[in-house]
Amino acid sequence: MKLDEVRREYLRDGLRRKVLKEDPIEQLEDWLVQANELELVDPTAMNLATVDKDGQPSQRIVLLKKLDQDGLVFFTNLNSNKAQDINNNSKVSVHFSWLQLERQIKIKGVASRLSNTEVLKYFISRPKDSQIAAWASNQSQPISSRQFLMAAFDKMKQKFADGEVPLPDFWGGYRIKPTSFEFWQGGGARLHDRFEYAPSEFGWDIKRLAP
Repeated sequence: MKLDEVRREYLRDGLRRKVLKEDPIEQLEDWLVQANELELVDPTAMNLATVDKDGQPSQRIVLLKKLDQDGLVFFTNLNSNKAQDINNNSKVSVHFSWLQLERQIKIKGVASRLSNTEVLKYFISRPKDSQIAAWASNQSQPISSRQFLMAAFDKMKQKFADGEVPLPDFWGGYRIKPTSFEFWQGGGARLHDRFEYAPSEFGWDIKRLAP
């Protein structure tokens, strides 16, 4: 496979300043709705980048579960690597990649823990097997085999066979308060359209960036 020969032209749409909303949250909502209506696979999946105590960046996919003017919300095990990274450095970045639409969104921000009330409200809305899986998985820790994981799941399934599954004290969520946004739309001859939203005294400044 000759990797240097793998390429395609991005010719689906352009992006112009006049069509952008003044509020980046509203613009993100607009693109999310379009991605969902077109039935893209996992339109709410976002790549979360964190940095550990040694300055080593790490990335993984998480699912956006709430979006409003307060920020972007996702949930996770609080003992996971990502949570430990955020405890050391709350500055994060998320990236949405919708290549079928030739679109990307990059968001920088600061992550903070959600309240127990917010976490419980979401936890009880999850399917029961997902609730049980939260108890069964010691996220980010080494395990001997898939069989070990499934045995832990079956054990918890028996434990919580009757009644509701309680919220684990090691499971929670984070809200990312955005500090900047970049909306990217592919263009022909690699002349992509990029617009950056940066906070200003009166809201958000919007600038076109060179591709």
